[in-house]
Amino acid sequence: MKITTQNEKLSVHNLTMGYGNFILQKNMNFSVNKGDVFIVMGGSGCGKSSLLKVLTGLIPPLKGNVYIDGINFTKADEITQKEMMKKVGILYQSGALFSSMTLAENIALPLTQYTSYSKETIKDIVSLKLALVGLTGFENFYPSEISGGMKKRAGLARALALDPHIVYFDEPSAGLDPVSSKLLDDLILNINQSLGTTMIVVTHELSSIFAIGNNSIFLDAETKQIIAQGNPKELLKNPPNETVYNFLTRGKTEHVQKT
Repeated sequence: MKITTQNEKLSVHNLTMGYGNFILQKNMNFSVNKGDVFIVMGGSGCGKSSLLKVLTGLIPPLKGNVYIDGINFTKADEITQKEMMKKVGILYQSGALFSSMTLAENIALPLTQYTSYSKETIKDIVSLKLALVGLTGFENFYPSEISGGMKKRAGLARALALDPHIVYFDEPSAGLDPVSSKLLDDLILNINQSLGTTMIVVTHELSSIFAIGNNSIFLDAETKQIIAQGNPKELLKNPPNETVYNFLTRGKTEHVQKT
């Protein structure tokens, strides 16, 4: 069964997730539209990273379904899930580059595994992806030889290797200084706007939330439910409850990042 609307890229229906008898979030319903930079936010322990694992098939939900391009990803067989995941890229919190491989070899890995491209074609694609993230000339560098911000950008280049429809980000700014974090935010926006790639970003960084997000959900650890949805800037202007207000202002009396 296929459920979709014209602009819908991913949707979650009546999802409950957790581990055994421990419930993290229940009765989740939300949609991510094509071209969104969709923020998953909330306090520690609310289930942000676990939701990312459910969306990518690393753990099953306790109940409910995830649809990608209208196809039920949750109920799909293993072969179908693997095919669907070829249209998805993931930037892990640490970058997750293989330390024994050069940047070029890291980015080439999904291309050698999942395509029949020639070595020359793969080399050209690798150069293109590195150029896209501002790392031209670093093909033969190892992860240990570059900065943390560069590792994140190299990880993003690998996530984009197969021209995915959706890219998931797990705390992309974690461990970065403010300048590197801003550069990564700008890069995410540029790729989103130039390629139309849908981005789903797990983060608690306010600067990133307001800089890149045009849609969002807020996961509440206490009620174990989504307690806010929408553009983060609009949620800041008209907070639906005190929990969301305190999170988006970090408890300050004045709103921040109004524009």
